[in-house]
Amino acid sequence: MEEIPVYLFTGFMDSGKTSLIHETLYDNEFGKDARSLVICCEDGDEEYDEAKLHTITGNLVMIEDQSDLTEEKLCELNETYRPDQVFLEYNGTWELGPLLEMTLPERWEIVQSLATVDAGTFEMYLANMRSMMMEQLFSVDVVIFNRCDDDTPKGRFRRTVKALNRRAQIVYERKDGTIDDQDMEELPFDLDAEVIELSDADYGIWYLDASEDPKKYDGKKVRFLALVYRPEQKLKRNVFVPGRFAMTCCEADIQFIGFKCRYDKAETIPHRSWIDITAEIRHEFAMEYRGKGPVLYPVSIKPAEKPEDELVYFS
Repeated sequence: MEEIPVYLFTGFMDSGKTSLIHETLYDNEFGKDARSLVICCEDGDEEYDEAKLHTITGNLVMIEDQSDLTEEKLCELNETYRPDQVFLEYNGTWELGPLLEMTLPERWEIVQSLATVDAGTFEMYLANMRSMMMEQLFSVDVVIFNRCDDDTPKGRFRRTVKALNRRAQIVYERKDGTIDDQDMEELPFDLDAEVIELSDADYGIWYLDASEDPKKYDGKKVRFLALVYRPEQKLKRNVFVPGRFAMTCCEADIQFIGFKCRYDKAETIPHRSWIDITAEIRHEFAMEYRGKGPVLYPVSIKPAEKPEDELVYFS
């Protein structure tokens, strides 16, 4: 038996979820020749036209209280409407955990999750409701920043999302509905320099960029201040990780980020010591990456003082 695809849409009210579902059903003809069930969990400015939905064999169900969104309720809807596909517009103020942990009706499968974000209010929400905003972006497949204009800081938005969810595809949509595929803002360091000098402010940006496009850095040299990760019995001989602790969304979400470094004198460098490292980057296979990625080969390593702020950031 074929699965029943469930498309999950998250985002705060008025971020464009309903418009995106309309576009998917009508303009992209997802509603053609399939029974569609739209489950809407909030009543925003834009509403669904039930009569128009019926013309494409679609039905609308409103669920305005999170306590009503239960496994039993979804099974009931499945029995009543027998959908071929489901579009779930989730309430942006509800926790996602209960939904993702829920046992869906037989054959229902979340095949794609999308988060819509109003580019004009993203940083305001991030400043005031950071944990709630980050939860929406943590596990989605696609993040759509809509209502973008020439002043939208796309690079900064991208880094914020990628710091939390590296696999997410990011789309920028302008106010007229067209896709903005112009180049991101320039990197804050010189890629063509003989040695790429990374400040503390640059490290998080470099780490994300090198993670996503390691071939770009193959053969290049980089210099940065690093904390040494080399606990006994956890890394192979002649290997350590120079990196930094980075804050992704809040103080409770701090992680160590760095790339594998091959060095025949790795055992001489104390765990959690600070170093000034210059290294050549090679794009090669590493078991730790389960494939190819950036591997560092030191050119020079010098002891260094601990910085005033040990954390780095992605903005």
